[in-house]
Formats: sequence, structure tokens, C-alpha cells
Amino acid sequence: MRRLIFIFIYCLACLLPFSAFAQRHEINDENIRSLQVVANQKWMDLPIMVLNDGKISIDFDDLTHTYRRLTYRLEHCEADWKPSVGLFESDVVDGFIAGNTIDDVKESTLTNTLYTHYHFDIPNDKCQPKLSGNYRLYVYDDDSSSDHPLLTACFMLTEPAESSMGVRLNITTQTDQSINREQQQAEMLIDYGTYIVSNPQQQIKTVVLQNRNWLDARWNSKPQYVMPNGLRWSHNQDYIFWAGNEYRKFEILSTDVASMGVDKIGWDGKNFHAYLFPTTPFLNYLYDEDADGAFLIRNSDNVEINTTSDYMLTHFQLNVPSPYPYRIFLNGDWTYDRLLPAYEMTYNSAGGYYEAVVPLKLGYYNYQFLAVDEQGRLSSFRVDNSHYQTENSYQALIYFRPPGGRTDKLVGYANVRFIKR
Repeated sequence: MRRLIFIFIYCLACLLPFSAFAQRHEINDENIRSLQVVANQKWMDLPIMVLNDGKISIDFDDLTHTYRRLTYRLEHCEADWKPSVGLFESDVVDGFIAGNTIDDVKESTLTNTLYTHYHFDIPNDKCQPKLSGNYRLYVYDDDSSSDHPLLTACFMLTEPAESSMGVRLNITTQTDQSINREQQQAEMLIDYGTYIVSNPQQQIKTVVLQNRNWLDARWNSKPQYVMPNGLRWSHNQDYIFWAGNEYRKFEILSTDVASMGVDKIGWDGKNFHAYLFPTTPFLNYLYDEDADGAFLIRNSDNVEINTTSDYMLTHFQLNVPSPYPYRIFLNGDWTYDRLLPAYEMTYNSAGGYYEAVVPLKLGYYNYQFLAVDEQGRLSSFRVDNSHYQTENSYQALIYFRPPGGRTDKLVGYANVRFIKR
């Protein structure tokens, strides 16, 4: 077996300003791949769960294929994902907040690409978070002299139901800018429940997402109605989203047989290749059941998938007669909403198409094309037209800090899927 060598450029300095959201996962080592952060096996949702009710599972591969003693450090963050500074370690966790080793380590078996798979859960016997809110987890090479983390993983813990605020999220296509055309608009209602809120503008912070995408997050939009027992957002311009179109999807389940969305499989003597069917812009609405950008590592055997799934150089192709006046990026949960050079497509003038080659582990993937103009503005509808019928999921996160409180609690969460049929 040969080791697959990927030339994968991690040029964080080249990131566009709007992509530098600290709340997203980040990989800083070119040998680290296929980072998955999943709450209670719900791979299509945000990595979020109720405090002390389940587990956050973190998985990733190291392509050095040599054992490295890896440790992790946990960090509690405020609603804006800045580190919490008013807390002691004993406030945040039972156990140890740093220096915990990752002990579940397995080498790949019967794969062309040799790698070492790492897995651990939070909470565990070494580290049990005590607070709701945002968490950032750093993984380090304990044998390295560098104090720079190999990767950063983010997740969220909510208050239990009895100490949460009620959150209702509704999506409509009759927006304040158009009716049943290209957009969808969120409406939200918060019920304080047992919380005493004297100054909602200062004490409550909100985030609304479409398809878990932090690149287009709506932060702390001003409510239209401030009531004694809650807040209401109705006809709020900030909550108008482009509906977009359905995600494209494909499966690479074997190095021998082409699966859904794959035109052909190839082998160049060193690496396996998966050539996706060439695609064109979706000008009309095209219904195709998807996972709103999510991905899942799996293979055709579904046995020991984390260590028996190989890697393939996956070829993407978008046919257009001439290049766009903006840059085109691949985007999905598997890109971690990072607009890295590795996910940027280049235009092949001889063939009349955009192309990109990305090393991916066997599994199920969703993706879309994002266009980025010279001003750094991004959208998907510059490639695929936007249609109000598109099925999207929306998430709302509600944070609260009581008077004199030292940190933001995550007191409300809603996740709804818009279906127009």
C-alpha cells in the first residue's frame, strides 16, 4: 500500500474577511482530515445538545500514519465566541480543562491512504463541562515544541428544558421584499419563562442561521416587539434570507464502483480518483432531497467505517461557457465554511468549465457553489438561481446573562426545516 500524499494548501492569511468566524471548526495541520463534531449521532444538525444529556463525538484522521500523543484543551466562550474571562477552570468543568490525552487511537486497515484515526467524546471521565454556552476545543501535539493547535472544534451546550426560554421559529416566503419569489423570511418569538429580564437589549443575544451556515449568520437583530414576558421578531429585514437552490449531493462508497453522483472511478498508480458527473448552473428550481450541506463518513460495507474508509481525489466540474466576474468556491459542512484556496475552483478556458480536486474520505456529501465578488460579498444564487420553494433548515440560538452574571448562558435553541409543497 502506498501513502496518498495530498498537496493541500492551508493559507489562512488568504482567507476573506467574512470567513474569519471564530465559531467554526478549523484545521491548522495539512495532515489532519475529515474532522467530524457530532452531538448524539445527529450528523445533520449543529453540534449542540442539552448540558449533561448525551455526548459530543469528535473524530478526525492524521495522515502522518504515525502515533502522536495528542491532547486537548477546552475553552468556554461567550455568545460572540470570545473566550470567557470571568470564569475559573473549576467553574467550567469537573475534572481537567487541559492536558487530557486522546486515547482512542486506531490505524487504518486495508486502505491505500494510510492514516491514524482519533476519537473521543465530551463529556468523559477526565472532563465534564458544567456550564451551558459555547465551547471551543483545541487539539495539540503533545510531543511538539509548538503551542499552536492542530485543530479547533466548536460545539454548544444548552440549559435543560426546565431552565430554558421558549423559542418559536417560523419561516415564510411572503417576505417584506418579495412574495413567493427568491427569498424566505424568519419570524421568531422568545418566551422568558422563569427568567427575569430587566434589560433585554443588554442581557439577551441572538443568532439565526440558515442551514447551519455561519458565513451568513444574523447576529443580535433588534426585535419589533418588546413584551413583559418575551420578545418578538416580525417583518424583520435582518431575517430575510435568499432561499437559494437545493444542494448537490454525491456518495463515494467504494474505490471500485461508482456510486450516486459519480461518473467514474480511476486509479493513476498512486491515488484513487472519483470523477463526479459534470454539472451546470441550476437556473430553475430543482427539487432533490438533500441534507442541507451535511456530510457523513461511510462506505459500502458499513463496517469499522472510521478506519476502513479510503481517501479519493474527488473531481468537481461546473460547466459554464465563460468565467464569472467573481471567484467560485465549493461549500458544505465538510469545508467548515472556510473559503480556503483548496476549495476554490479554477476556470479551464479550453474545456469551458470550472474545476477543483479535493481529497475526500469515503462517504455521503452535500455541496454548493459560492460566488465571491471583489468586495468580499458572497452568495450561492449567482451560480444557481434563488427560488422560494427551496427546502432549507433554520437555527436560532438564544443567550442570556443575568445582572451581575459572569458569562452568557445558552438558554434557548430552535431548529426548523422549511418545506414548501
